Amino acid sequence: MSRFEKLQRRFLSVPKDFTWEELVKILSAFGYEEIIAGKTGGSRRKFKDSNNNIISLHKPHPSSILKEYTISDVINHLKINGHIKHE
Repeated sequence: MSRFEKLQRRFLSVPKDFTWEELVKILSAFGYEEIIAGKTGGSRRKFKDSNNNIISLHKPHPSSILKEYTISDVINHLKINGHIKHE
């Protein structure tokens, strides 16, 4: 099992300690790139894939641990857009 497969399996289990950096790795593996916002973007981050599907999130701070509902929302988005198979 590759590192990405392990990370993806962990992501899909909606862990309580999943980090922003891990999420960025997951999204980039599915072809998402961060859209660079202007100076007033704050902690709001957007990611876009080649089909212009957009995921809009708040980057957690001061800790980099994501909320469980954020992970669930991203999983649902990836399933709806065909990146992850429905199980």
